[in-house]
Amino acid sequence: MKGLNLWSNPNSCILRRSSSSKLNAVNRVSRPPSPVVRFHCSLSQRSLRCAVLGAGFAGLSVVWHLLKHSPKELDLRIDIYDEVGIGGGASGISGGLLHPYSPKVNLLWEGAQCWKDSIKLLKVAEEASVSRDCKIGQSDENTKAFAYQKRGILRLATNLKNMAKLNANVKTSLPSCRVDTLSKEAAQELVPGLCVPFDTAFYMPEALNIQSQNYLQALFWSCENLVTESSTFDSGKKLLQLHRRPVSRLSEFDGEYDAVIICLGAKVNMLPEFSGRLPLRTCRGVIAHLELPGDISEGYPERGPSILSDAWIAVKSPRELHVGSTWEWKSSNSSPSVSPDEASSALSELLPKASVIYPRIMNWDFTGARAGLRAMPPLTSLGSLPLLGCINDIMEGNQTCKYWLFGGLGARGLLYHGWLGNLMAHAVLSSDEGLIPLELTSWKNTTQFSDFNKQTEFH
Repeated sequence: MKGLNLWSNPNSCILRRSSSSKLNAVNRVSRPPSPVVRFHCSLSQRSLRCAVLGAGFAGLSVVWHLLKHSPKELDLRIDIYDEVGIGGGASGISGGLLHPYSPKVNLLWEGAQCWKDSIKLLKVAEEASVSRDCKIGQSDENTKAFAYQKRGILRLATNLKNMAKLNANVKTSLPSCRVDTLSKEAAQELVPGLCVPFDTAFYMPEALNIQSQNYLQALFWSCENLVTESSTFDSGKKLLQLHRRPVSRLSEFDGEYDAVIICLGAKVNMLPEFSGRLPLRTCRGVIAHLELPGDISEGYPERGPSILSDAWIAVKSPRELHVGSTWEWKSSNSSPSVSPDEASSALSELLPKASVIYPRIMNWDFTGARAGLRAMPPLTSLGSLPLLGCINDIMEGNQTCKYWLFGGLGARGLLYHGWLGNLMAHAVLSSDEGLIPLELTSWKNTTQFSDFNKQTEFH
């Protein structure tokens, strides 16, 4: 059987990033995909069978990019496996605050590219939502849910040390997601009643607040649209199916697929093949849902921004706020349900932090809480970077397909998913891990899996 490179040249050259601490250190290397990682399939068959495990930010981004960038003549079958369904895990309950900055407004590693590609996926999801509403004659609630949240984000410092760093970092913000310095008066015009420590606030007018569950559902619709659009006489067959069932072990997929892409978030640690071996720590986060009582007429400003501080406030509507998030390290509880005791504990932690910045929040009623289990990657000199790569070399036994990991997005899945999903799709289509930056695959070379539990420094 002769090796087939399904994606022969995704770019004129490969951007092969070094592992140095300088973000702009990029080496351009033009080379063919490594023959070691090519698929072995018939040239006449020209087919690819993929299993994507997980239907959150990572999984659906990979699916969309596989469908979008696969060769026209390729027969492509994609099966998505998720026990709960679209957005049923941590992705679906996330706060949805999207911007490319650290808490100190420092541009994250590859933040410009991540921001650009996330916006791209948001637009295609929005188009799919509009198209679906028009076809079936439903209301445009999903469309409103996307558009309504384009209100910006305010960042406030609560101590002098952070204030100094914010002032320094704001000067290097992205033109496409700029950070403006506001006076106390200007900030309070945006959010009346806002408390502004040190009389200065930092405003990201282009930052977004996404309804994560609605977005993920619309992104899945966009994937379905790509399948429909590919159904022409001279095209290969494209198939997409969602399977609502748990994944207990990876070996059940061996022999049935050419590629298995693992996008399970924190649940990846529950697979027997990886138990305790990946450089990830779990962290459960609770988000409180608040509503304004009916006897209070003046709600949150119609176009008022969401707020980032020691706690964040995500504005869902003038009368609905989400406040987050708690951090329960080493938790194994992946249930989105929150017990009364856990909710009470979360409120006692979150409300004091939120009320320091927005005192009026104490007038709002608690209506419920949801939780998600994050998979947090280790802290590196470039920040906390997700883990990507082909993982056949760290699995036991002989595999008949390629296994790929896309994990460790932590609390930044919404920012990272667009660009990294694109990278992963190209790597799978070409069967070339070399298309993924070294910074995202070097964990396999440097981590001693058996000694991982001794590590303590995470962000």
